[in-house]
Amino acid sequence: MELKRVVVTGIGTLTPLGNNLEDYWEGLINGVSGADFITQFDAAKFRTRFACEVKNFDPIHFLDRKEARKIDRFTQFALVASDQAMNDAGLNKENINPDRVGVVFGSGIGGLITFQNEVIDFAKGDGTPRFNPFFIPKMILDIAAGQISMRHNLRGPNYAVVSACATSTNAIIDAFNLIRLGKADIILSGGSEAVISQAGVGGFNAMKAMSERNDDPKTASRPYDKDRDGFVMGEAAGVLVLESLEHALARGAKIYCEVAGGGATADAYHITAPHPEGLGARNVMIVALDDAGMQPHEIDYINTHGTSTPIGDGAEAKAITQVFGDHAYEMNISSTKSMTGHCLGAAGVIEAIACIQAVRHDIVPPTINHFTDDPELDPKLDFTFNTAKRRTVNAALSNTFGFGGHNACVIVKKFVA
Repeated sequence: MELKRVVVTGIGTLTPLGNNLEDYWEGLINGVSGADFITQFDAAKFRTRFACEVKNFDPIHFLDRKEARKIDRFTQFALVASDQAMNDAGLNKENINPDRVGVVFGSGIGGLITFQNEVIDFAKGDGTPRFNPFFIPKMILDIAAGQISMRHNLRGPNYAVVSACATSTNAIIDAFNLIRLGKADIILSGGSEAVISQAGVGGFNAMKAMSERNDDPKTASRPYDKDRDGFVMGEAAGVLVLESLEHALARGAKIYCEVAGGGATADAYHITAPHPEGLGARNVMIVALDDAGMQPHEIDYINTHGTSTPIGDGAEAKAITQVFGDHAYEMNISSTKSMTGHCLGAAGVIEAIACIQAVRHDIVPPTINHFTDDPELDPKLDFTFNTAKRRTVNAALSNTFGFGGHNACVIVKKFVA
């Protein structure tokens, strides 16, 4: 069968750099750090006392106060981003066929804050089980997809994806495949994460995965820098409106870009560490290029997973040189996690949005906080250190890798009729 072409017609996002697309993009191209000391709980006794929080967010500015109390912060983010994306795409309950519009949306962890607080409250009591009746539906990570569908009356395919930090990239790929196979005309896709809490920070600290640069939080996320010491936790949400090209053209929709292809692989190596030679990362980029029917030289920019961990950054850089050969030195590479922190299950979608904006505006956002070259990294790779670069970006690739060895990447390109 002939596969349908798929385009992006709407974007919504909440990030540590801004609570809409415009502010997020301005923060990225201006090299703004979203890191600061944690405000959501007292982190004084934790090894890491900073994170990249979403700022100036009050759910009652967007949602009914009573309804907001019934959903976890990660779902609040998801609903706000979905409203933005629907409005941006010019969609509403009156001008869609609800049976042909779906939601494929994920979270790496889901309602951890709700789970933590319910357990704390129970432990403080006398042992009598007094739990909030919304405890389970607030916590389960599929609830964001369900809530989005109910809010906008979307009755097409609806489910959650979870693959740790590759989650929202996998969600985008699933949505892309459903549309090109003709199973839906439009799908809202992406991810949301909000786990900046005692349990979230404490758990990642116990793994020794996060930076402990408490003396200088804003420069703590240092992808590809010699002195990187771990990732900085972030929170965010992003929603893309994916739509078949024919449906978008028929309704005169604004088109941001075309989704060219995607890929998914596994490292089959370790529960948290990447394959040291970047095997899974290499394979997933090859699969994505093949799916898109593209050659390596057609990629102009890679938004890397680039978490600022000693092992992960090096493995990904090796994979890029293996896949792209000499063309690796002609591309721009950057890790926007240097600014947003690592937003876990939401990382893939907000980084895909960074790629979409790079394709739209021909600007590559930088990798900030670079101070010292790492002699273990190929010096000929252009990591776009510290300053955004203007260049033609016809196609961009976004990499995401998750605990458990999950790898996913998606390719977006300029739309040409």
